[in-house]
Order: sequence, then C-alpha cells, then structure tokens
Amino acid sequence: MGTSPASCVYSVSLPAWILWVHKWATTELAWTTFPESGWEEVSGYDDSMSPIRTYQVCNVREPNQNNWLRTDFIPRRGVLRIYVELKFSVRDCASIPNIPGSCKETFNLFYYESDGDTATGSSPAWRESPYVKVDTVAPDESFSLLEAGRINTKVRSFGPLSKTGFYLAFQDLGACMSLISVRVFFKKCSTTIANFAVFPETATGAEATSLVIAPGACVPNAQEVSFPLKLYCNGDGEWMVPVGSCTCNPGFEPATTDTQCQACTPGSFKYKPGEGSCYPCPPNSRTSTRGANVCPCQSGFYRADSDSPDSACTSIPSAPQNVFSTVNETSISLEWEDPLDPGGRDDIIYNVVCKKCLSERSMCTRCDENVDMTPRRLGLTQKKVVVRNLQAHTRYSFEVQAVNGVSGKSPGVPRYATVNITTNQAAPSAIPTVHLMKSTSDSLSLSWLPPERPNGVILDYEIKYYERGQALSHTVTAQHSTARVEGLRSATPYVVQVRARTVAGYGRYSIPMDFSTSVHSDPQKSVQDQLPLIVGSASAGLVVIVALVVIAILFSPGVKVYIDPFTYEDPNEAVHEFAKEIDISCVKIEEVIGAGEFGEVCRGRLKQPGRREAVVAIKTLKAGYTERQRRDFLGEASIMGQFDHPNVIRLEGVLTRSCPVLIITEFMENGALDSFLRLNDGRFTVTQLVGMLRGIAAGMKYLSDMNYVHRDLAARNILVNSNLVCKVSDFGLSRFLDDSSADPTYTSSLGGKIPIRWTAPEAIAFRKFTSASDVWSYGIVMWEVVSYGERPYWDMSNQDVMTAVEQDYRLPPPMDCPMVLHQLMLDCWVKERNLRPKFCQIVGNLDKLLRNAASLKVVTSTYSGDLLRIGGTLPGHHRKSLDSSQSDIARQHVSQTLPIRV
Repeated sequence: MGTSPASCVYSVSLPAWILWVHKWATTELAWTTFPESGWEEVSGYDDSMSPIRTYQVCNVREPNQNNWLRTDFIPRRGVLRIYVELKFSVRDCASIPNIPGSCKETFNLFYYESDGDTATGSSPAWRESPYVKVDTVAPDESFSLLEAGRINTKVRSFGPLSKTGFYLAFQDLGACMSLISVRVFFKKCSTTIANFAVFPETATGAEATSLVIAPGACVPNAQEVSFPLKLYCNGDGEWMVPVGSCTCNPGFEPATTDTQCQACTPGSFKYKPGEGSCYPCPPNSRTSTRGANVCPCQSGFYRADSDSPDSACTSIPSAPQNVFSTVNETSISLEWEDPLDPGGRDDIIYNVVCKKCLSERSMCTRCDENVDMTPRRLGLTQKKVVVRNLQAHTRYSFEVQAVNGVSGKSPGVPRYATVNITTNQAAPSAIPTVHLMKSTSDSLSLSWLPPERPNGVILDYEIKYYERGQALSHTVTAQHSTARVEGLRSATPYVVQVRARTVAGYGRYSIPMDFSTSVHSDPQKSVQDQLPLIVGSASAGLVVIVALVVIAILFSPGVKVYIDPFTYEDPNEAVHEFAKEIDISCVKIEEVIGAGEFGEVCRGRLKQPGRREAVVAIKTLKAGYTERQRRDFLGEASIMGQFDHPNVIRLEGVLTRSCPVLIITEFMENGALDSFLRLNDGRFTVTQLVGMLRGIAAGMKYLSDMNYVHRDLAARNILVNSNLVCKVSDFGLSRFLDDSSADPTYTSSLGGKIPIRWTAPEAIAFRKFTSASDVWSYGIVMWEVVSYGERPYWDMSNQDVMTAVEQDYRLPPPMDCPMVLHQLMLDCWVKERNLRPKFCQIVGNLDKLLRNAASLKVVTSTYSGDLLRIGGTLPGHHRKSLDSSQSDIARQHVSQTLPIRV
C-alpha cells in the first residue's frame, strides 16, 4: 500500500526494468498467462540497480496472436472507481525486418470482477466477455532495435465496481512489447478541516463527475452554527461546496491555522462563540484560569445586568455637587451639578428623597405622598426638580442621590448630598368642593370643607358668584364653612366659587360649581324670566352618490396591456383575436429539429402572398391530444401574439383548422442561449456578452411594461439568431408548487419541471411571482451568460440551494467577470424584492456600460465557483482548476473576509 497526493494506491507492482538487458532472476510474480507461448516473465534491474520482474511478449512473426496476461486477485476495499497506471515499452514495427503486416503497436486492458479469488487457468474464459474492456492502449513513443527502450506511462480508469475485488488482464494481438509496472490506485479526498469542522477521508464516486457527500463534525471546543455539516468530494479528489458551519465556543479562539479552537490564556477571555480572538480582560477585572468566557470584576467594581461581558467593570458614582435651593412659600426648587466621579459610566440618574423634620432635634421622616415633585422623584435625567405642596413654616431635608447602572450591585446605600430647607408662610390651598344645601327663588344655602393645607389660621372665606353667561360677579364673606347668598333672581343658574384667607392672604378658588334658584311662588308672576324653549328644525336634501363600476382595459398611446388568454371561455376565440390564421398551403415542413412540451419542433418555410419566403420554426401538437392540451398549446400562441418587440420571439401565425395544429414562429439559427454559449466557450468579447444581456433586459422591460410576468426566465428559454440577437421565449404555461415532491420544483400543469435555482425566494416560499421575481431570474441569466452556460450552483441539490440563498449566500462572479456586472447581479438578488432594480434601470445601466467600455475592464478577483456571502466569500468548487499556490491564496483571502460555512 502506497500513497500519493489526493489518491490512495494499491500497487500490483512490476518494479522498473530495462528492456533486452539480461539480469539474474528474482522472486517470480507468477501471473496467469494464456497461452504459455505468449507473455513471458523476465527479471532484471532498474536504473537504481534494484531487481525487478516484468512481462514481455514479441511473437510478431507469427500471425493471429491472442496472448493474455492476468494479475492476481486485487481487493476492491470498498472503492467504486479504480485508476491503473501502466509503464511499458513497445518496439516500432517498422524497425523489425521481414515481418507480416499483422504486427501491432498496441495492447488491450481488461478487468474482471469477482467476489473471491476464484479465477483459474481456464476460468473465466479468455475472451472479451466476461472480461470488461477498459481501453486499447497505444504508446506515445516506440523504439527501434538500436535504441534503448522508451518507457511510456498511461493512466486509465474504470467503474463503478460492486464486487469484493477484481483482476486486471492484458491482451496482446501481435505486438513486441514489455509491461514494466502496473500501479492500481483510487482517488480520495483526504481528511480535512474546514471552518472548524472535520471531514473524514472520502473515496471519490463511481464516475469522474460524481459528487460524494461527506458528513462533518465540529472540532473540539467548537459548536455548530448551521447544519447539516457536509462537504462534497468531486471525482478529482478535491473538496467543494461546503454546507453548514461550526465556530469556536466561548472561551476559545481559532488556532493559527484555523483548524482547531484553543483556550484563552490567563488574563484573557472570549464571551461569545465565533471566530474572533480572545481579548485582554476589561479594565477593573481579571481571571487566572484558561478558557475563560468572562473576567470577574475586582473588589468594589461591578457590571450591570445589561452590560456585556466585554464591558469594563465600573463603580458607583460619588455624590452630586453644589446642591442649591430656591424657596417660594411652600414650594422649593432644587438644582445640582454632576458628581465629581461618575464611576466610569455615563448612565447616571438622580433620585430625590424628601424628609420632614418636626423640630431641630427630632428625627426626620419621609414626606407624605401628597408632596408633589416635578418631573418626578426617582430616575431623573436632568439635574433639577420642583417640590410643591409642602407645609408652611416647616423644616425639610432633601437627599439628592446619584445612581448609575451598578448602584444596585453595591452593598452600601447610594452616595448623596443633603440640603436642609425651611418653608415660608403660605396661603391656604384650594377649597376641595362646594355643596348646595338649599335653594329658594332668591337665595342659595352653601357649605364646603376647609382646605387640606390651611397653612395657618383661617380668618374667613370669600364666596364669589355670578349669573351664568354674565361677566359681572359679586362677593360675600363668611366666618365659617357655611353661607347663605341672598338677593338672587328666581329660576336663574349661578356659578359659585369659594376661597379661604389667612394672614398670608387668599388661597386659590375652588372649581366653579353651577347652582340654580327655584321658581317664584306668586302664581301671577310672569314667566318671562323662564328660559325660552328653542326648537330647531333643519331640512337637508338627500345626497345620492351613484357609483359607476366600469371594467375596461384602457390603452394609452403607444402602451399595450397584456390580457390573459385563459380568461376566455373559448380558447379559439382568444387565439383568433391575438394570432393570425395561416393557410396550410403557405407552410412547408422540411425537417424535425427537436421535441417540445406538446409535440415535435420542426424547421420549415413560410411563403405568404405578397411576402418573401422565410425560414420558420414550426411547433406541432401531437396526435391524441386532450382538449386541455389543445387549450394550453393555443394559449402559448395567444400570449406570443400580443407581443411585438425585437427581443421577444415573434409569432408568425397559427394553423388551427389543419391536422396537426401548428404554431409558427420566427426561426432562431443558434438555438437556446445556454447550449450556444457552452459550444462557444470563451469566443466572445465582454462587450458582445453585455450586448446579449442588454437585448434580454430590453425584452423583459417590454414584457414588464405590459404587466406580463414570465415566471421561467432562464438561458435555456432565450433563443439566439445568426446575428447574436437574443430573444425571450417560452410563454404561457401555468405553474404551481409541487409540495409533495422531495425535490421541490415548480411544475407546469403538463408536468414540466422548473428548477429552483432560477426562482426568487418569495416565489418559492409564497408563490409571489412579480416583475421583481423576474429580475431575480434575470440576475441568474446574467451569471449563465458570463460563465458561458455553466449550471447555476453547479451540482448542489435544490434543497442546498434554497438553504444557501436563505442564508444570504449568492453566486460568485464567474471567471474574468467585470466587477460592474457582478454588482448588477447582486442587485438583482437582493432579498427584499422592492429594493431590486426595475428592468428599465437595468437596460439603462447596460447602455452606460456599452458606452463606457473601460468600466468593463475592471475584473473581480473572487474565484469562480466560490459561493459568495454578502460581505465575504466561501471556498469551494472551481470551474477552472487552481494550483496549490492559488488555493492557498484563496484560503488566505477567505480568512480575512468571512469564515468558511460548512
């Protein structure tokens, strides 16, 4: 067993030897030969004088040679595809005199599978079946008699294999040759670590193009951030297209090679998972352990609950400075300045504690709840407060506390400044309310409660009254909290207010109260003082709003609006309204060029009266169609017939009265855009490619302006004529999401599949097909054009594509892609559909690029095949192979932008 880069080797070794130099024999290989006069085992030395054994054959002078050589049984070891390296030399037939014309310079390589070492000298039979032919092997160089043997090296592969092992067999049909060595090996993707996930050694698939999925596991001290973890191994033994991701745990940072997570050293920490490095402990904190995810605060310092672990530890603030007060009777205004030491924080707020002191020596107690502080008592952000409703001639003590986010963590009380204040004499507070005790025709008997804060001895009360609606008022005084107001008019409403007076003056009036005197008792008293009864009447006309609903499609000059033909009950009515009926005598079918959804597609000629003969494409409706198929077939013609634009496929007409039913369109010589680009890889200039994209965008702008949503815009549905003019095609198939499918795709009503990789996310998730979703698809078409028809997202599954797009991964720029083109692609792939450009903007941008060709010379540096995330790149499969130095550069670039997502 030997090894080589990206491969595992099982050697059935014939060590190197020199042709036609006789050396002493070593241990025989004893492979099986047929017949015995054919292949001969020979011993010798190689260039380093090591003994070797080889097989040679040279029966060129005898006709009808059929010499077989079979190796020993070779265990398969679970691999699916085998590679064989052959080293051999062949004699030039022209250098051998007097030989018949049957001399060969080639030999055949075969293999035979078996579940055990059961082969004998006669079984399996010495013929091509049951042996499986791999290839006829020819040398690059042969040699003559006078020359040293020229060694040829060839590598061939075969598979898939399914049994326990196999034999190799070599068939000579008349050559003069020597088989020097045979090396049997298989390719594998070696164990690798990508973005902190380990992927095991994985053998390649059965075919050279196969992708084998390898499951991954996070390295020690790492955790998954997205799953599943998997990596694809391609047929060349290279890893590509990572899916899922791991990242280092809190307390651990990436090692130098980004293949493991190492613990933070003492004095450093990392509080959240991710690829970031460990950081030194924040100020006023420390840790002496390894792998710390937080640094504890030192004594006297704290973190608030809302502080992140990477925040510095802080302390409580000192007391506010320079508190001063202003007294206004029983109101006080307090102001202060910031503490000298804020504790290292900027979230300081203030609390004001009010205490009432009855005497100089007595203890002060908390103020009553009726004491009002504006704007509030606690949580003040400004350094000012106004205190009202204090008692007159009373001493108060006010504590102004400074607190911050960690004050609640400190075991002590907040630090504060104190100010002692004695209030002045003050007028009494307002009378709470006034009550009516009795009402006569000329008097009102009133009562009220004393003020809550008299602020001294009440000398008397003043009652103010006036007729409602009048400005003139009258006052009377009372010694007690009751009074009778006399000399009033009967049956009249009055407004009454009361206020108290002390030596400090009058307090505030009570709120206005309405009371009415009663009706006069004299029956002959005129009722002229009674309030008149106002009776109002209004008449209004009935306003009738007539809504006229007109359902119509309005056409402004030069603008058409698309009409869905499937709204017609009769499909013939729609197709005859939008498509021209052509006589069968005008159409000549020449050859079948393909097959479509409904039948064959042909090339033919159309010769209509008064018009030149034209080459056309003819779609046929296959025999045995259902009425639904005929309706859908003609529906596509009804849609195309409404369009008239140089970048939209043109409908020539239909034949609905013939059998079969035909749709005739203009003929596009170069066929579908994707296959045309693949056949012409690298043959066009960037300007030519941009011209193609501009044509497609112009066609889509026209369709969008007509309110038509294509739903299936892809390079396969763009046709190209001989002048490289691109035209949008494939219209009219209604589609729905097949929820039951394990591989989600959009499915036409006739069973046609539409790949997920061209479809906008909102169309997949919510079936929201709009011009914005067509713009997303146009971005994919741009990528197909610049990559010359490469398959979007390569061999990734549809589910992996949807997952990647949802995680904001986008296709990278293809090789040699101008930066401005890839940026336009990314604009088309913005997740929020309303932020994507309109087709009119896309056309304008491409026109600017065509006028300013210099902007197309700035090429992106991202390698093709690397999935791109907004803000970074991902390494993976490359359309063009990279050597090891380029791969290293790519990895360095990725490590500086965004980690690999696995």
